[in-house]
Amino acid sequence: MLDFTSSYFTMKESDVVEYVKTMLDCFKKDADLSCQEIGDGNLNYVFRVVDHKTGQSIIIKQAGPVARISDEFKVSTDRNRIEYEILRIQYDLAPGLVPKVYHYDAVMNCCVMEDLSDHRIMRTALMNYEKFPLFADHITTFMVNTLLLTSDVVMNHKEKKALVGSFINPDLCEITEDLVYTEPFFDCPRNDVFPPTIEFARNELWKDEKLRLETAKLKFEFMTHAQSLIHGDLHTGSIFVKPESTKVIDPEFAFYGPAGYDVGNVLANLIFSYLHADATIEDLEQKEDYKDWLAKTIIDVTDLFRDKFMTTWKEKIKEPVARYKGFPEYYLDGVMRDTSAAAGLELCRRTLGIAHVRDITSICDVTKRARAEKIALTIGKRFILERENIAVGTDYVRVLKETEEIF
Repeated sequence: MLDFTSSYFTMKESDVVEYVKTMLDCFKKDADLSCQEIGDGNLNYVFRVVDHKTGQSIIIKQAGPVARISDEFKVSTDRNRIEYEILRIQYDLAPGLVPKVYHYDAVMNCCVMEDLSDHRIMRTALMNYEKFPLFADHITTFMVNTLLLTSDVVMNHKEKKALVGSFINPDLCEITEDLVYTEPFFDCPRNDVFPPTIEFARNELWKDEKLRLETAKLKFEFMTHAQSLIHGDLHTGSIFVKPESTKVIDPEFAFYGPAGYDVGNVLANLIFSYLHADATIEDLEQKEDYKDWLAKTIIDVTDLFRDKFMTTWKEKIKEPVARYKGFPEYYLDGVMRDTSAAAGLELCRRTLGIAHVRDITSICDVTKRARAEKIALTIGKRFILERENIAVGTDYVRVLKETEEIF
């Protein structure tokens, strides 16, 4: 019998079945259990355990000692503790918009949570041209509640500072600092650049000293601006969807950082979906219809976030000086400036860096993929450099449409 109480080891599927039987009380004693490893992310092992007698199922997520994407990244297994505690906080702040968590094991560095197999990963669904009319409403509620309600505007300052200490996340922050803010903006050996895009990247990004200076400023803002308890990796691969439901998962990159980072990541990945649709849908009427829906969703996410942010500000604010005339607008302007920058960084790093998105890599036509990547890089660069002037939903779509016409 395996010992799950003394020291950590990376579990296999058969180990997980034994773990469930000996360490948890999620199933009946006579349960007929099977386990499948279903993780397709860059860091963790995700196991789905099913009782074939009842159909009951759970997810067990275990943190390994190195990232699955590359063993160059040595990452603390404490990230699983962070994810468990973050999900509990997010569930309280935005009930129904994250999975329920049931248990955390500090020895095996794993957490047990609700199985969302009746949902689909949003990136996959969007690549199949599906629409989710409630998504913009759901995701903006999640972001406003988790970002504004964990800030100094609402929280007791001492309690907020204690949370900052609880969620210092140096290993995963370092990954973001390297892969998002640093490596895409020079000819880094670890970058993985599509050959037809290399010269464009070199001329338009790597040689642009103004752009590089702005990314340096943004990197230090990311490292030092403990504004809100951010998800830290809020892309369409970290969201499960059904037509009537949205669930945000995988907050292991969470820490106290700039609130706009989460909002910008959502917008950038909707743009990747837009570029995928443009390159892969052959029927012109279907293509324009789906692109129009994505453009509308980009606008709705931006503007609903702004509207809900200000409404919640008025309802929940506790910091006296934040009531001064003009301060709410000043604060939101800063969040939206960071949103534009984060969207630009995400578009660049997913195109040039080591961690790509399938929206782009699955485009089989070399010419169409190169075009999509050049559009993504051009938009990303503009979002970074023009972040002072990109604040509402139509600003994002305007830049997207203008760039499409160039290529």
